Amino acid sequence: MNGGQIHAAAIFAAELLPGSECSYPFGPEHQVFKVADKMFLLLTELRGEKIITLKCQQEQGELHRAIYDSIHPGYHMNKRHWISVHPGEKITDGLVEQLVNDSWRLVLNGVPKYKHPRF
Repeated sequence: MNGGQIHAAAIFAAELLPGSECSYPFGPEHQVFKVADKMFLLLTELRGEKIITLKCQQEQGELHRAIYDSIHPGYHMNKRHWISVHPGEKITDGLVEQLVNDSWRLVLNGVPKYKHPRF
């Protein structure tokens, strides 16, 4: 997938999640999706290349980086808990959807239940 396709797949997946809200807190070039006021997805460009950055369990992030050449430690984020997905042949819509869903779930699990969106 190229960067535009990755962005489109990530946006599509994020917009389907309950309580997902889009904003631009870092400027118009950085699209952010949050749940319960916590970021779970960042869409941006790095050196002219569209990428996404997502929260990920440390072990899962290490596994993804070992399997996929175009998954790296999170750009401008905690390198143990965030990953960045760059364009690559092995990146698929299904993988992007899974990563977005996992990130949303991980972030939501870290906030008190009274702040959870109503499903």
